[in-house]
Amino acid sequence: MPEEIKPNAVYTTKETRELLRISTSTIKRMLKKGLLRANKVCGHYRILGKEILRLVSPEVEQKAIESYLNMKKKVVDKINKW
Repeated sequence: MPEEIKPNAVYTTKETRELLRISTSTIKRMLKKGLLRANKVCGHYRILGKEILRLVSPEVEQKAIESYLNMKKKVVDKINKW
């Protein structure tokens, strides 16, 4: 049974490979091309769960972006009224 991907958890490249069921060369290629965003800590990549979820479910990311932009517009409109 696949493990649940936690949005705020930090995963290693090995854990990410296992979750996505991809090869080492594929994950390296994804990191190099920027398809998978990660931070380097002591020479090793660390990947946030939300990045993995973004890959698996881009429609979720799109909904989050739309929600953020909607909220931002409301805030800007409110500030402009001052």
